[in-house]
Amino acid sequence: MTQIAETRKLSFDNTEIAFKSKTDKDLDRAYLLYKVIASNFLVKVGPPITNFALHIGLPIQGIIKSTIFKQFCGGETIEGCTAAINHLGENNVGTILDYSVEGEDTEAAFDATFKETLRTVVAAQTNKYIPFSVFKPTGLGRFDLFEKVNANKTLTEAEQAEYDRMYDRCDQICKACYEANVKVLIDAEHSWIQDAIDDIARDMMEKYNKEQPIVYNTYQLYRHDKLASLKADFDYANTQNFFIGAKIVRGAYMEIERQRAAEKGYPDPIQPTKAATDKDYDAAIHFILDHIDRFGMMAGTHNEESSLLLANELDRRGIDHRSDRIYFAQLLGMSDNLTFNLSESNYNVAKYMPYGPIKAVMPYLFRRAQENTSVAGQTGRELGLIMKEKQRRKASR
Repeated sequence: MTQIAETRKLSFDNTEIAFKSKTDKDLDRAYLLYKVIASNFLVKVGPPITNFALHIGLPIQGIIKSTIFKQFCGGETIEGCTAAINHLGENNVGTILDYSVEGEDTEAAFDATFKETLRTVVAAQTNKYIPFSVFKPTGLGRFDLFEKVNANKTLTEAEQAEYDRMYDRCDQICKACYEANVKVLIDAEHSWIQDAIDDIARDMMEKYNKEQPIVYNTYQLYRHDKLASLKADFDYANTQNFFIGAKIVRGAYMEIERQRAAEKGYPDPIQPTKAATDKDYDAAIHFILDHIDRFGMMAGTHNEESSLLLANELDRRGIDHRSDRIYFAQLLGMSDNLTFNLSESNYNVAKYMPYGPIKAVMPYLFRRAQENTSVAGQTGRELGLIMKEKQRRKASR
């Protein structure tokens, strides 16, 4: 069967394929969880109540582990993620191990995250189901330090030494990935530290992407300046003769960004409308495919229209579905209708699989729940698909 014929069959409404790896119990748990997430009240009051309960030692970790943690995380350790990794891999879906401990700000914590990220590189090198490693720059250095560098403020001698340690951690991870032939994603963060992150990512790409795209920077297209950044990086890469690794996403911090811009009186960095974001995201897809000889791309998206656009463009341009230059990606526990229908049509697709100690990944989990309520239609779409599959299974018995 030709790839074009496969794309014509591609439907993100096929719940039998979307949930083929889920048991009835899995669907029931996901349904109840998304019903809770759909309640803005519970999402707002849940984090402080849960944090308080954990702080005073109430035995709620078991409840968390069997509900929200099980839905959105692979396990507490890399070894604990093995079953989830293999389960996805057997369904033609890769895993991106994401050590999701957030909010730490000590050198000991940064060193621990650095060492854990190196362990994900080893895991990726030895497991065919793990095509990427990933790290969050503020997991390797203080947020306030990035902010000061981003603002072009002079660092003290101690701060410069701290910055150098952070930079070295980034460099060692990218070097390990280069030597292991493992692709690595550098996550995007808030706009007021992103320039500092972009500078590091560009350095890493120039150093390690001479032969192929290994290091990938993240471009948040809900920012009105990021399509221009992508094009500027392409021009620089052409001049310096290296490959661009581009993970394109819409973005994850919209409400925080707008609130801060309003409070501090600077122009809002976010696109004026959702349509403007969609336009730039799809333009980024076209631009990268127009110059695919210079790019590696990960389309990190839960958007059905953009996913279908990319799938159709690969066929229109005669690009192999399994080209290692192009991946789709979604978050674990979300948008299985995209992930598994894409994998069924033999596209490269992977799930971001957060992991870490339950208490330490709670900030990540709360952020995920809050993002689901802030993205128009996301929670309702998830619930509708789950209900459709539950009804299909009931009717088929």
